[in-house]
Amino acid sequence: MNATIVDLRYRMKDVLRAIDRGETVTILYRGKEKARLMPVSGEAAARSRKAAPKTQDQPLFGLWRDHEDLTDPAAWVRLQRRPRSSARPAK
Repeated sequence: MNATIVDLRYRMKDVLRAIDRGETVTILYRGKEKARLMPVSGEAAARSRKAAPKTQDQPLFGLWRDHEDLTDPAAWVRLQRRPRSSARPAK
């Protein structure tokens, strides 16, 4: 299947359906071939899912673990979201 930039913009669902059917979609820009979209094989898809790092493996996970004021994150968020008191003196 060939698809232009306009097809990608307005008919992306049709392009994705063609890829689901196993077709390779050739992207044309001003009549010239620019790219090819191919379906991901089941093996490659499984590898990409396996390769995704878990949250615990991220370098900044648990960064504030030792902060005592964050033992209850929901309370901390409520505290941050509360309205500020007015800076003007009361009349």
